[in-house]
Amino acid sequence: MTDKKYDVIVIGAGPGGMTAALYLSRSNLSVLMLDRGVYGGQMNNTAEIENYPGFESVMGPDLSEKMYKSATQFGAEYAFGTVEKIEDHGQEKTVITDMGSYVTNSVVIATGSQYKKLGVQGEETYGGRGVSYCAVCDGAFFRNKHVVVVGGGDSAVEEGMYLAGLADKVTVLHRRDQLKAQQILQQRAFANPKMEFKWFTEVQEILGDDKKVSGVKVINNQTNESSIIDAQGVFVYVGINPITEPFSNLAITNAGGWIITDNNMATTVPGIFAIGDVRQKELRQVTTAVGDGAIAGQSVYQYLQKLAD
Repeated sequence: MTDKKYDVIVIGAGPGGMTAALYLSRSNLSVLMLDRGVYGGQMNNTAEIENYPGFESVMGPDLSEKMYKSATQFGAEYAFGTVEKIEDHGQEKTVITDMGSYVTNSVVIATGSQYKKLGVQGEETYGGRGVSYCAVCDGAFFRNKHVVVVGGGDSAVEEGMYLAGLADKVTVLHRRDQLKAQQILQQRAFANPKMEFKWFTEVQEILGDDKKVSGVKVINNQTNESSIIDAQGVFVYVGINPITEPFSNLAITNAGGWIITDNNMATTVPGIFAIGDVRQKELRQVTTAVGDGAIAGQSVYQYLQKLAD
């Protein structure tokens, strides 16, 4: 148990969490960033980022390092720990982790989300080397190439159409014989000459060489016949889950587990804010997480000022 009390504890050190820590510590508040892994979040799994203002292209880990230095320059501290629970005691909160407990007046939740994975051989091996979970992030690397999209919901179809504007061909693999996406999305996708659909098809393995993806081994779940599809990219859209299990006692999530906030990033619990990919929102990008973090920095500062009055 730490003896030090913090003005703010930021849970998660991705782009949103680091931005919040920067703004808050620059306001002369005592700030602790907690993360269960290496700072940077999903940026560390991104080879190149081409849509972050100020950089024509930057490696994900390099941007993480730059953000961390910026976030800690005004005294924000950083510690490892997996958060297990937040106890709300009114003006004070206790953040309980597997490494100890911390007391604070406010909390910014920036734990992000995680993509559901296929769980097949090659998926981890080629992560960032042809396997992606975000077309907006990585689609530009597959211009004039053949890519495979796995899934049948809105995200799979929308991202598939986005990729069709860049790639030479997009093959959508779905384990059923019809899509789950909205009808209007289906109509647009079926009308796109660059898109083809393979039904009753599931991925068995992602193939490649020492450097990148070269194709996928698939099986038809009706005939049990296996085949190989040559492709340079595999985009997986079988679902996404917010990392909100530790906060279930606070009743701040919707039925899908996403945290609901107002425009100031405040949850329904006074003193607890949420930012980035863990929020219920439409676009989950480095830029939107950074924007959330900046807003939260100002909102938390104002909240603490009111407590002090």
